[in-house]
Amino acid sequence: MTPRLRTAHTAELDSAELRSVRSLLDAAFDGGFGDEDWDHSLGGLHALIHDGDGLAAHGSVVMRRIRHRGRWLRTGYVEAVAVRADARRTGLGGQVMAALEGIIDRAYDLGALSASEDGAPLYTARGWQRWGGRVCGLSPDGIVRLPQEEGGVHLWPVRAGRPLDPEHELVLDWRDGDIA
Repeated sequence: MTPRLRTAHTAELDSAELRSVRSLLDAAFDGGFGDEDWDHSLGGLHALIHDGDGLAAHGSVVMRRIRHRGRWLRTGYVEAVAVRADARRTGLGGQVMAALEGIIDRAYDLGALSASEDGAPLYTARGWQRWGGRVCGLSPDGIVRLPQEEGGVHLWPVRAGRPLDPEHELVLDWRDGDIA
């Protein structure tokens, strides 16, 4: 069976498909994908690739707000990108990203994601740019710097207006668990 890509909103995925996505993510992240990570991946659009063995690849894009130079940008934030172990290095991750980038291009001011060292080459090869400035979060107690996120945030500039300047911080909206 030729792998087929489908995009769907979380609300369009039935419980069996959601369980399949969660199982793929748990396996791909070696148990390092927690309930808060799962929650962050829901509520937006998913790119799913199925092959003859089931779900082979997944990624989602959810709406977030990121402030830069006093302006809040509607941001498509990429979450939960994974490829089944036996299907890796076959281009499926790139297909998932192409679908998510198309969604970002059509619907958002900016794209963003937080990449691990292992995942970063996939994104930079596709044109994602590593953010070289400060990263902060808008916490319940105000704006707090997130030095552990600096160097891992990557951006997909769409139509943010003026260029993003690393001399000015990015302030991510708050969410439970990891901010970025």
